[in-house]
Amino acid sequence: MGQVTVLYFASLRDAAGVASETVEATADLCALYAALRERHGFVLPVERLRVAVDGEFARWGDAVRAGSEVAFIPPVSGG
Repeated sequence: MGQVTVLYFASLRDAAGVASETVEATADLCALYAALRERHGFVLPVERLRVAVDGEFARWGDAVRAGSEVAFIPPVSGG
């Protein structure tokens, strides 16, 4: 299926221990996050996150395209 680059921000970056990584693409963005959530122990459900592909917000059911850059964006607390 090919590989994608995944970017992590805030609490996800802390949990993963890296700001980005290259992983095998999955069928859709929801499945990709589920696999990474299991690997890194992310506690946030998809309902609390935004997802972007190649710099544009996407839907969780969108297909993952090899060579894309996927960003998982947790809620940001202001202050």
